[in-house]
Amino acid sequence: MHSIKYSIQARSLTVSWLAIVLSAGWGMTLSAQPADRAIPVVTTPVELAEAFTDTIEALGTAKANESVVITANVTEVVEEILFDDGDQVRKGQVLLRLRQDEEQASLKAAQARLDERLAAFGRAQDLERQQALSTAALQERQALLRQVEGEIEVIQSQINDRVIRAPFDGVLGLRNISVGALVRPGDPITTIDDLSQIKVDFEAPSIFLSALRPGLRIEGRIRAFPGRVFEGEVRNINTRIDPATRTVSIRAILPNEDGLLRPGLLVAINLAKNPRNALLIPEGAVIQRGRSSFVYRIVEGDDGPRAVETEIKPGTRVTGKIEVLDGITAEDRLVNHGLMQIRDGAKVRILGNQTGPDQALSDFLQDEPVQANPS
Repeated sequence: MHSIKYSIQARSLTVSWLAIVLSAGWGMTLSAQPADRAIPVVTTPVELAEAFTDTIEALGTAKANESVVITANVTEVVEEILFDDGDQVRKGQVLLRLRQDEEQASLKAAQARLDERLAAFGRAQDLERQQALSTAALQERQALLRQVEGEIEVIQSQINDRVIRAPFDGVLGLRNISVGALVRPGDPITTIDDLSQIKVDFEAPSIFLSALRPGLRIEGRIRAFPGRVFEGEVRNINTRIDPATRTVSIRAILPNEDGLLRPGLLVAINLAKNPRNALLIPEGAVIQRGRSSFVYRIVEGDDGPRAVETEIKPGTRVTGKIEVLDGITAEDRLVNHGLMQIRDGAKVRILGNQTGPDQALSDFLQDEPVQANPS
């Protein structure tokens, strides 16, 4: 039993010493390789992005395009309700009728007086043409006629106050009254919202004021609709800057043809400003030294491709990419993988050209031969 244990320990020591020897031999082999050997790399093209924009992020609140609380102008009893919760209504559609018996009776009496005075005025005109009535008497009859006409207009206005109509096309909210209820001015009957488009008000730092203008594109995201992007544009920019926060209020419009958006929703806004053509490169292709940024461009030489270190001027950073303002062109090809072994002017062997994040690095290494330690 003890002999088996000692045998296992001896084998373990042998394997450990063998690993050390192989590691030393491998290091000697690597150090013995030519200094100007071609270094395997993966390259990436420079992306020319048209209409590239900077982004301002903000939070805004959704509001209806038009929104009103429907209420009465007079104190009266509800006689008839002609709508239900959530109805889609048109401008001028009758929603509610209040009791108007007294006004209707007054209207009938006034119309009777109107008929009488119309007849009296007609007779007066005939007499005045026959010079049997003075002009002053004719004008007096005409004044009495206009007086009754005015009374009818007042009564008609009182009747109209007892007929409540939709002020614009929209969607009604919840009904808050019933037939027979006494309503007073200011009592909420229901709400109406125009949801054909949604206003979103948000704040942006005033330092961006020179780049802000109506018509800029925005994207809105709402937690209630994950994965959905609502596109719209800036409608207006406030004329005043908040002196406390140094921000400016912006109003944007989001189309709402499908009616998903509702007033009061919190909207995460991405505002695109300063549209331009830009050169974009992957973040992995950039080497940072202090405050300077460098890339390795592929330059074809007489003895094959070489990597040339080039200083660049970076701009805006987006997810996984950097805008380059100066130092390279759209025709350049840069080293994206293998930067740890490269020096300026080093000869390289290009394994492939990575054109997007969907391409895995392992795809380019499948055909790469594995170095073995020579016996």
